[in-house]
Amino acid sequence: MPTPSLPELPIRRLTLRDLTACADLSENRGWPREEHKWGFLLTAGKGYGIDDPDGGLVGACVVTEYGTQDRPDLGAIGMVLIAERHARKGIGRRLMRQVVSAMGTTPLTLHATPYGRPLYEELGFKVTGRAEMLSGHFTPGGTESRVATRAATAEDLTAILRLDEEVFGADRTHIITRLPAFADQLRVAEEDGRLIGYAGAWPNMDTHVVGPLIARDTEAAKALIASLAAHTDRPLRTDIDVRHQELLAWAKERGLASVAFNAVMTYGITEVPGDWTRRFAPLTVAAG
Repeated sequence: MPTPSLPELPIRRLTLRDLTACADLSENRGWPREEHKWGFLLTAGKGYGIDDPDGGLVGACVVTEYGTQDRPDLGAIGMVLIAERHARKGIGRRLMRQVVSAMGTTPLTLHATPYGRPLYEELGFKVTGRAEMLSGHFTPGGTESRVATRAATAEDLTAILRLDEEVFGADRTHIITRLPAFADQLRVAEEDGRLIGYAGAWPNMDTHVVGPLIARDTEAAKALIASLAAHTDRPLRTDIDVRHQELLAWAKERGLASVAFNAVMTYGITEVPGDWTRRFAPLTVAAG
């Protein structure tokens, strides 16, 4: 049997058996391997990939759906990667067209690097916001927060799910219920026994990524970040909506430095749903 040409190679669903190949693809493009994150995304979402006849993957991406299983309210596209030897041959465009088609009328969102943004704009995605990636060792200081924080317990799950859906704008129970196994820390902020925010910190290579971060206001968001930092020796990394200027300035004062900016893009909707004033950082930009 002759080997199919590159444009004819089939796109298939990825599973956890493809974890190493996905991590290899990340490494091939100069990204960290991020096996922990890949494993989460491949089980919580839908992976799509193209097999390379010579071994490994030509390309891959992941879609995370939110809302009801039969009719999702939102789909987030992430980890769009094409192997270096196959770059600039239209493979990314073909993979994205397939995913957009498979999602039908479901609104879509993604975080785009400056490199990927032209392709997404060509496909009809519009820039609706920006996120700033910060990273560094957190240095405690300043006045002590009056917001009470503590480690989350199983009894907090119902309140976390209720708050999360209200702020995110769609049900993501399948994501939140995986957090205790995925994250090293999951903490809540409360006032008078009422939950007013929550945040996780999950391991990614040598850092702890802060996300998701949902809070009633900036003070609660600061308290959650500080409480997560107090329980790790690793540098923190997070992606904060640029509209939260006060939180960004505070984080930089505490030792986190700006690394990059990503454009938040949408397809089929004019803006990401939910309440941005309480949504400070995503679980990961790959999952919206």
